[in-house]
Amino acid sequence: MGRAFRLSAAALGMALALPGPASAAGPSSKTFRDWIAGCDNLKSCTAMSLPAEIDEHIAFLRLERAAGPNVVPKLVIRVRAEKLAAPLAAELDLDGAPFPAPGRKLPATIGDDENATIALSAADAEALIAAARKATKLTVTIAGKSLDVSLSGSVAALLWIDEQQGRLGTISALIRKGPGETSAAVPALPVIVAKGTAAPAIPDKAAKALTTALRKQLKRLDPDLCEDAPEDAADADSVWPLAGGARLVGLFCSRGAYNVSTGFWIVPGADVGKARKALFPQFDGKIDPNSDNMLVNAGYDPASAQVSFYNKGRGIGDCGASGNYAWTGSAFVMTGFQAMDECKGISGDDWITLFRSEVKVVR
Repeated sequence: MGRAFRLSAAALGMALALPGPASAAGPSSKTFRDWIAGCDNLKSCTAMSLPAEIDEHIAFLRLERAAGPNVVPKLVIRVRAEKLAAPLAAELDLDGAPFPAPGRKLPATIGDDENATIALSAADAEALIAAARKATKLTVTIAGKSLDVSLSGSVAALLWIDEQQGRLGTISALIRKGPGETSAAVPALPVIVAKGTAAPAIPDKAAKALTTALRKQLKRLDPDLCEDAPEDAADADSVWPLAGGARLVGLFCSRGAYNVSTGFWIVPGADVGKARKALFPQFDGKIDPNSDNMLVNAGYDPASAQVSFYNKGRGIGDCGASGNYAWTGSAFVMTGFQAMDECKGISGDDWITLFRSEVKVVR
């Protein structure tokens, strides 16, 4: 089923895609049986195998390929298991047959004692992609454990990436090769100028007075807009200086089992009567002007002049959406967006990027 991602920033549940047809016209992701694939605004694409949800220890394949001619795909195997320690190597089998050659082990890089990465060479990656046309399962044996990776859907996922990148029938195609040259142009990387400030942090006493005054003002306008912060989240409200002399105020508004919703307002000085919502454009295969001032698990970083959010689809944080917005001096604009709509044990570091940009911070 094709999906175009749209973040409803106020939602406390799954920050996932609304159903809709996948299209080469804009960033999107799509699930193919046991695989998922997605491309961003630069037509840079990612495909991943999806582990079985019941597996405690997992391995999955992750392919990345940027758009444009002469770009070699990068294929790695991610492993999550207990008690991983260097030096570490893995043996691979395709449907029971050794890969890439009998007796050959591939070195693994340790991230921590539960995560490792096996990088395949360009030749091995090409051989594995070719073998996936007929093979059904890759088995990774590492640290005394055998972990299965389903190849069901891999060919369809890679074919879809070829289509998004204009590679079908070309010499650079992953699946359907031909004599042609890559046809799709590579979009330009958006450059966003974020306005930082050298203003000092707001003193605690002044920040508390401002958040208290803003809450009183909002309750007069809409008593149900934000919940009062509970005792164990009494310090959840925050105030930051913004370029231009305004202040960004973040108020605790609601909390679920694993997500906290924060509302953001821009206040000139301490005049809460002139407070306005800090609006964050949504994402639906493109940056949508429809906006909200609520974000989930969010905070502002003055150094980068950006607000970040991390909306968990469930408690372990293996699905949902995350991203960033930069302050331009007058508004917040999206600078990055990642999402994963399949809850299969894949951490946020490997979620599929659907929007990226270059951010330049000026003061």
